[in-house]
This record gives sequence, structure tokens and C-alpha cells, in this order.
Amino acid sequence: MTRRSALSVLVAGALLSSGVAAAGEIQGRVLLNSPPPAVKKIPVTIDQYVCGNEKDVGDLVVTEAREIRNVVVWLENPPAGAAAPAAAEPTQMDQKECVFAPRVVLVPARGTVDFLNSDRLLHNLHSAPKENPPFNRTQPKGRTIPVTFAKPEFVRVDCDLHSWMRGWVVVTDHPFYALSDEKGRFRLPNVPPGPHTLQVWHERLGRSSQKITVADGATPVTIELGLK
Repeated sequence: MTRRSALSVLVAGALLSSGVAAAGEIQGRVLLNSPPPAVKKIPVTIDQYVCGNEKDVGDLVVTEAREIRNVVVWLENPPAGAAAPAAAEPTQMDQKECVFAPRVVLVPARGTVDFLNSDRLLHNLHSAPKENPPFNRTQPKGRTIPVTFAKPEFVRVDCDLHSWMRGWVVVTDHPFYALSDEKGRFRLPNVPPGPHTLQVWHERLGRSSQKITVADGATPVTIELGLK
């Protein structure tokens, strides 16, 4: 036996004797279960010099391949001791051309969102959470408004000056949350192998759940959501 082989055997034996289980990873994809609907447009009647003449509603972003963006997916029952750590850096949500960018952000409980304003006009941040303090702040260009969210919940943020503007802050209570990207894909790493229930939320398509079994290594998962 070579020195490298012997070292590999020793490491594997140490892991087995210590009871460390191999971790799995959920590699998911979220799809619409029907052809994508036509994109809804809203006419803009104020501040067109920055906002333009119309805006997409933005509450359902789906590709021609039916891949859905901005879907939040999380484990219903996380592993023991999986409390969400405080974020090392604030999460940023900007306002660009009169839309929140990104539209949805994840932030751990006790974490902070830095709300930015890159537009050359006045915006307004207005939210009425149930578990966290409400806020209603005017925001000129260039000013950063930090907001700390102490308790887990889904928080809607609006701009009273531009009625189409909407964003979401998802305050998480453990690390096993993910947000689907522009291709509808998401990852949940370090998931213990075995049966789990995924919770799924989308601002227009609602909330649902799906049972899965996670194996060692990568477990592919497809989630299909329907229009309501």
C-alpha cells in the first residue's frame, strides 16, 4: 500500500469512527407547469425621465423554458442546531430605474438590509411587518437606509411614490434557505441524507411543499408550480 493510499484509509476510518455522516446537496430547478403567460405592463404616469413610460409588473419572471426566478425554497425541519448566523455584511437592495433590485433578498434573523437609491429622484420605503418594527422613510438619491430585521418573516416593501415598486425581504431562521436564479435553479448544500420536506414560496404563485429523499452527494429536484 502506498503512503497516499494508507493516508486515505486512515482519514476514512477516522470519519466513520467519529460518526460524521456524509452531507448531501439538493440541486433544484423550479418550473411553471404551463406555458408562460404574457408579461403584464403598467403605464408610468410620473417621473418618466427616470422610470420610463411603462414597467413590467415583475411579480412573475419566467423564461420561455418555464424556469421561474425569485422562488424561495427551504427545509421545513432543519437539522438540530442549524440556527441562522448573523450576516457578516449587510445585504443590499437598490432602487434602479424605479424598481427594487434585486426584487427578493434573503437575510438571516438579526441581519441588516442596506436599502440604496441609485435613481436621481426621491423614493419612499414603506413596510408594515407583523414580527418586526414597521418603517416608512423617504429616501433621496445617494442615501443608504439600513434596516435590521430581528425576527423571521416575509416582509413586503413598497414605494408610496411609485405604486408599481415592490420588493421582498425574507428573514430566515436557519441556513437552509435558497432563492432561485434567472434559470430557476437553486442549491441547498450540507443537507443530511434522508427524507426531508421542502417548503416553497413565490409572491404570485403562493406557497406549497414537496417531500424528497436526499442521498449522499447531489440530489436533483424539480419543483413545478401552477398559476392561481
